[in-house]
This record gives sequence, structure tokens and C-alpha cells, in this order.
Amino acid sequence: MPVERTLRFPGPASPGLTLAPQRRGPGDPCYQLDAQRAIWRTSLQTSGPVTARISPTAPDAATCEAWGDGAEEFLEALPALLGADDDAAGFRPEHPVVAAAAARVPHLRLGRTARVLEALIPAVIEQRVPGADAFRAWRLLVAKFGSPAPGPAPAGMRVPPSAEVWRRIPSWEFHRANVDPGRARTVVGCARRADALERLVTRAPADACEALTSLPGVGVWTAAETAQRAFGDADALSIGDYHVPKMIGWTLIGRPVDDAGMVELLEPLRPHRYRAVRLLEASGLASEPRRGARLPVQAISRL
Repeated sequence: MPVERTLRFPGPASPGLTLAPQRRGPGDPCYQLDAQRAIWRTSLQTSGPVTARISPTAPDAATCEAWGDGAEEFLEALPALLGADDDAAGFRPEHPVVAAAAARVPHLRLGRTARVLEALIPAVIEQRVPGADAFRAWRLLVAKFGSPAPGPAPAGMRVPPSAEVWRRIPSWEFHRANVDPGRARTVVGCARRADALERLVTRAPADACEALTSLPGVGVWTAAETAQRAFGDADALSIGDYHVPKMIGWTLIGRPVDDAGMVELLEPLRPHRYRAVRLLEASGLASEPRRGARLPVQAISRL
């Protein structure tokens, strides 16, 4: 039998918008949507694996059913996951497009999983490669090395591997998933430091990001992508992203900019720069001309 919790927010909320960044591509074995708009999510909590089904039950409420040894722990962390602790105080954008985005999706909240390794490893896999390639690699590795999802999870869902399992994945399995040796070493190195990494949730986000970038193979982009999801860091700007600076430039000033230009444009919004990016994306007001052909996927298995 599942355990259940209903969460009511002080205003409108959207679990779908809040949890969207947790999804690693349309075939993510740890995140699926069903026909009733419910979100199925798996996680490996300290107490064990969990499958959760999160459903909006009112404009300001959501209900979560959870199965598995980690169910109680997952439900305890549910308010933070769905953004109940998100504090947008002081966010008063002056740029008309950002202000319009905030008005269009006032129910957007930034959530935090407090599961550092689960956010960090897929971010490492996504380094320097097209999204489709990274999502495929994540799907293959979790499908093979993750564990079965407890409860009545949809077919194909898996619980992410534990740190011990990530540490023991042979190099040739990363190779088969098209993850190059550099990223594979970083994944294994992060898994070896899992205990220390999970303690970062007790530190200020800026300090935690600094600690993340001290790890070999983890740069500012990877740290920001992790902080957005694990810490709910409203200021974690993805510097070094292929698309985000261009989107910010086109949206705010009508032309593409580089990382330095993006930082300059968003500086007045500190400490809510990532919030601004999410609002633009979620509102549909983000502007970027149609892209050309997708970047080719380099198949390292043929090298």
C-alpha cells in the first residue's frame, strides 16, 4: 500500500512546471507523465528506493502517493521538492519581457531535491554533447544499472543507481552508452565522493557550488545545473551553456550574446538569475530564431 500526502500552497502552484527540470529527456526512466497529468518519479533516498506519483488536485494543491522503503523520506521532503520553500522575495524585474513572464506564470516555483548525486551525474553526462545524445546515454545506463521501481510504476521505470553501482560500472559500458572516458571518469570520481557530496545540502548554495567545482571534471556549468535541481538555487546561472546565452540575448535585446553578455544582462536580477531563465522558458516568451540542423552525434564507439 502506498503512503500519501497532500500539500497545499499559499497560492497557485504547478508541480509540472516545478518538476520539469528534473526530467532528462522524453524517455527518462526516472520520470514519466501519465494520461491524468500525474508525474511519476523515482529516486534513491537514504532510506531506500521510492516511486512517487504526484498529481495536481487543485490550483493550489497536489497529492503524492509513494511506494518503497524510501517513501516516508520522500514525502517528508515533498514541500521542498514542489517549491513550497521557494522564496521569490525581492524579485522585481524591470525588463518588460521578464516582468511579463513573471505575470504569465506566477505559479512557477523552484524546487529542490536535496539529492546531489542524482542531479550531478546526469549533468556530467550532458557536458559538451547534444541533449539527445546525453538523454540516450542516461536512459541506457539507468535502464541497465538502475534497480526496479517499487510499486505500480509505469513500464520501463527504474530507480537511479546507487553511488556504489556507479563506481563499479565498467569503462566499456560507458563506451557503449557513448560516454567518453573523460565524462566517465568524472562520473566515477563523483560517485566515490558521494557521502561528502550529499552533505553539501547543508551549506549555502554559493559555498556548495564552489565545493562542486573543486571536483575534477566539474566546472561552473555542471555545478549550476546541479544546484538548480538539488539546492533549488534561484541564482544558479548556466554559464557555458550552448543555448541559454543566445536565448537571453534574443529575448531581451533582440540579438544573440555570449556568456559575458548574458551575465551583464541578468546582473540586475541577482540573486534570481536562474529564476528569470525559467520564467522565460516556462512562459513561452523566450525568443530564439529557428535553429539549423542538430549538431551531429559523435559515436565514440567507432573511434
